[in-house]
Amino acid sequence: MSEVAKPAVREPSEKEIRLVIAASSAGTVFEWYDFFIYGTLAALIGAAFFPSDNETLELLLVWAGFAVGFGFRPLGAILFGFLGDKLGRKYTFLVTVTLMGIATAGVGLIPGAASIGIAAPLIVIGLRILQGLALGGEYGGAAIYVAEHAPPEKRGFYTSFIQASVVGGFVLSILVVLLCRALIPEDEFAEWGWRVPFLLSIILLGISLWMRMKLSESPVFQAMKAAGETAGNPFVESFTYPGNKKRIFVALFGIAGVLTVIWYTAFFYGLSFLRGPMRVDEKVTEILMLVAGLISMSFYIFVGKWSDRVGRKKPIIIGAIATLVFLFPIFWGLGSLSNPGLGESVRTTPVAVTGEGCTFNPFASKQETQCGRVLADLTSLGVSYTVSEPGGEPWVTIGQSPVDVDVSDDEGRKAALQSALEARGYDFSKQSPPFANLVGIVSLLCALGMLSALTYGSVAALLAEMFPARIRYSSMSIPYHIGAGYLGGFLPLIAGYVVAITGNAYAGLWYCWVVMAFGLLVAWWGIPDGPPRDFEESVEDPPASPVLP
Repeated sequence: MSEVAKPAVREPSEKEIRLVIAASSAGTVFEWYDFFIYGTLAALIGAAFFPSDNETLELLLVWAGFAVGFGFRPLGAILFGFLGDKLGRKYTFLVTVTLMGIATAGVGLIPGAASIGIAAPLIVIGLRILQGLALGGEYGGAAIYVAEHAPPEKRGFYTSFIQASVVGGFVLSILVVLLCRALIPEDEFAEWGWRVPFLLSIILLGISLWMRMKLSESPVFQAMKAAGETAGNPFVESFTYPGNKKRIFVALFGIAGVLTVIWYTAFFYGLSFLRGPMRVDEKVTEILMLVAGLISMSFYIFVGKWSDRVGRKKPIIIGAIATLVFLFPIFWGLGSLSNPGLGESVRTTPVAVTGEGCTFNPFASKQETQCGRVLADLTSLGVSYTVSEPGGEPWVTIGQSPVDVDVSDDEGRKAALQSALEARGYDFSKQSPPFANLVGIVSLLCALGMLSALTYGSVAALLAEMFPARIRYSSMSIPYHIGAGYLGGFLPLIAGYVVAITGNAYAGLWYCWVVMAFGLLVAWWGIPDGPPRDFEESVEDPPASPVLP
């Protein structure tokens, strides 16, 4: 079938391309920093805006606020995708980075719940919604902007800097927190110092705007505009363009679904796993994540460049299969290295709870039954347990020995349980593993980073090549942000809930595993085989648009 003629697209110079990559990557780092600083400071955010007598509920409410921002990313993708396909790539992501910076700084200015009550968490959630809208427009804009400047043979390599920049935002958030902790006394940091990383967003916003204002519009969009071929309604056309429904389905589950669950498992689940149930010192945890993140950034660039030779599909399939095989062993290794005593205690002296109505609701401020309150205490201590319900008063065994604890004593029960557990070998002190163990932990975190890089490093190029230029911003942003927003953004909340109701620190990994397994099947079926190639339009398709240069 013959192809229609393509309007000429201006070839950008090497200098222009370097500026495009630098400015787009820096803006992406800053914007993801703004979004991730909330998760990095989750514990302090909970104490300030979501205080509760139930420690588990407090943390889950923080992750619910985290998820709300992600939940609005698809709406941002629709709104800013429409603007990006109608008005241009450059000015659209200038708007998104401005909105993100203002919303992030706003979090640092809100009085705590102790001062203004329920208004505090409501305002925080409102600002998270604005952040989600902004982020929904950012990734598609930055990825397409770089892709439409890149020569075909280097598109995977050049766009991989955008993927690495997402990790860069996470790394920057940890680095800023560490610097603030070093400069501000610990008690003052917990009281007010945690606000400083949010307020720094204003400075980052100024730098990002300055860099991006230097950029010119994408040559592909310029050619489309000159030819009068921009989309009439990009959102509608994204779902009516021939073959696009299948491409959107594949992009949602086989690409975004795959990359997003391992990304958030590697970085945010890994972070909360180490400083939560494994009780690794917060500063040590942050340093470990910082080092692993810095090393992992190079993996994304390597995979992006590799995909220019072997195609976009192969790295994603390899990464998905490797995740299914190695996810649990990697986390078992992290647990053994970070807190070996805890793992040994769980194996040799397991905890069992028996009683009537022995269920735990992590979203309840107070459990309805005495047995449920025992489970709440064990969950807050990070202790795995098994449950049986023969009826009668609740009682606890550690190993094979019953524990003499007054379960009706709401004031002293948790302390009594902790003392009994410590007497039988459980260690609840903050962990500072020896150097050899720290090296092993960083290596395993880097292994998670490589799994993420395999599924993510080539994605910006792949998504740009999957969709026609006239509706590219909308068509790639919508499935990407539905997948990243719901499948990935809700991962900390869902995984945290699973861990809470099972009492098993590893149980939350099953969410990632199941989503990954389904995504692997979709990716195998739907991602194009063979070497990278531009989107091609036939004479039966809608009016032609310039393809990628």
